[in-house]
Formats: sequence, C-alpha cells, structure tokens
Amino acid sequence: MNASRSRRDFLTTALAMGGASALAARSFAESKTVGQHSRNKRGVRTGMLPGKIPYVERFKLARQCGFDQLEPPATFNQDDVAQIQQAAAEAQIEIGSVSNGMNWKYPLTDGDPAVAQKGIEAQTAALHNAHTYGAEAILTIPGVVTAAVTYRDAWTRSRKQIEQLLPLAESLRVYIALEEVGDQAKFLLTPLEFAAYIDDFRSPWIKAYFDVGNVMPLGYPQDWIHTLGPRIVKVHLKDFDPKTRMFVNLGDGAVDWAAVRQAFADIGYAGTFTVELNGGDEAYLRDVCGRMERLVMPPA
Repeated sequence: MNASRSRRDFLTTALAMGGASALAARSFAESKTVGQHSRNKRGVRTGMLPGKIPYVERFKLARQCGFDQLEPPATFNQDDVAQIQQAAAEAQIEIGSVSNGMNWKYPLTDGDPAVAQKGIEAQTAALHNAHTYGAEAILTIPGVVTAAVTYRDAWTRSRKQIEQLLPLAESLRVYIALEEVGDQAKFLLTPLEFAAYIDDFRSPWIKAYFDVGNVMPLGYPQDWIHTLGPRIVKVHLKDFDPKTRMFVNLGDGAVDWAAVRQAFADIGYAGTFTVELNGGDEAYLRDVCGRMERLVMPPA
C-alpha cells in the first residue's frame, strides 16, 4: 500500500480490516508466545539494576528478585553484546527484548537524511543484538513529531524507514515492536490509529510494544489493550500520577490495575510484562517484582 496514503484513509478502513488482520496475526504471534510460556514472564530493564557491579552479578540479582527476563539497550559495541550474552547465560536468565533508546537521538522521521540513516543503523544493530541474545523483539519508537516534522511527515517517513527493516526482521525472526510514547512523541495518539498503522504494514513482524503508563495522558490503558489485542507482543509496566504528570511505581499512580489485568486476560496475552521504572537496590527490586505479581500477573 502506498506510503503516502492519508491518516484518514487508514482510520476509515481500520475497523473493517482490523478484525480479519488481527485474527491472522494472532495465530502467528501465539506460535512465538503462548506455545513457549505456561505463564506470563516478568521482565526488568537492565538500567534498573545496580550499575557498579559486573553484569553477571546484576543479572543474578535480577533472577534472585523474581525476574525471568532482561531487556538491555541496543548497542553498536559487539564486546558489550558478548559480555551481556555470557553474563545472562551464567546467571541463567533470559533476554526477552532489546530496547532501542537511540530512536530519540536518531529519529527515523528526522528531516536530516543523515540522522534518519543513523536511526536505520541503530535499528539494524538492535535487530542483530536481539538475534544474538535469542530475544523475541526490539522496541522501536516509530516517529517523533516536532515543530520541524509534521504529523504527516512522521507518518510517511516512519513507514518508509520501517519497511526497509522488514526483510532483516523476517530473516532474523525478530519482531519490530512499535511503542506508543504518548505526548512525548506526539505521534500515534489513539488506539484505533495505532492499530491501523500496524495493520497497514501487512507483516507479521510488525507488532505493538504496549506501555501501560505512556497512554495514561491520552486515555485508558484497558481501552488500548482491547483495541490492539493480539498485535501486542511485549508490554512495559509503569504507573502515572496525573497530578505531577510523572511516572511512578506500580500502584502509586492512577492506573486501574484490576481493569488492566482483566483486559490482558480478555485478549489472551501470554507474553512478558517488563517493568520500566527508576532503578534501585535489592529491596526495591523485590518490592517491584511483588507489585507486579499482586497487581498485574493473573492468579495462579
């Protein structure tokens, strides 16, 4: 489908095509998730772990605190990749996804072709990182709207750039999981729009990395979850305080966790829940893991 197709056209067809597309995508996604996990796994971003100890000690601590998976950042440094891979194996903890924070420095939608190309290179590195680790997905911020980058520019440029990455994602069998970042990126601001954007790639390798906290300034997470359904392949957890407009620990904000947990159950989500919060010591990490178990994980 032509990348210049308007946002309005996408939304007009979203409801008509979304159901059939979602059903087809669901069976494919479940082959990578439901078949692998008897329960949802608990993930933690490596940036939340104490940073002044070796990788292997950090990763062992994550395991001891109750986490099943790690989410390291994307890197061009192959020595770091080798060290992280070895440390995770020694700590007996999985790496489930790779987060590409370089998308903020090098947006795929930047008007400078050199910057956008650097974004493609960062995405390529993330895909190779994930393949090396045996991870399922990379987190991708599809676009950023700015004073110099219009919404239409972000829409067309992001599609063009992401389409370049699809052959590599398919060959490596790694999902490009697009994350909605709410009013931080000012892009893909409704669940219907986000669903239509994903569907129009017509690729099983484009999925959603849903962030519960990020959508709080825009609406209700449970609504987004029901709308996105089987497009969701990974989930970030954090809470949101509407008074301070800050992200906070699970249960300390305004997220209706009972409704969120039910929504995930309704769509049959069987993937990993990964916390994205400030870092801390062992007691803090154990508390976070306990909150995940109490507020998010389905009853045993």
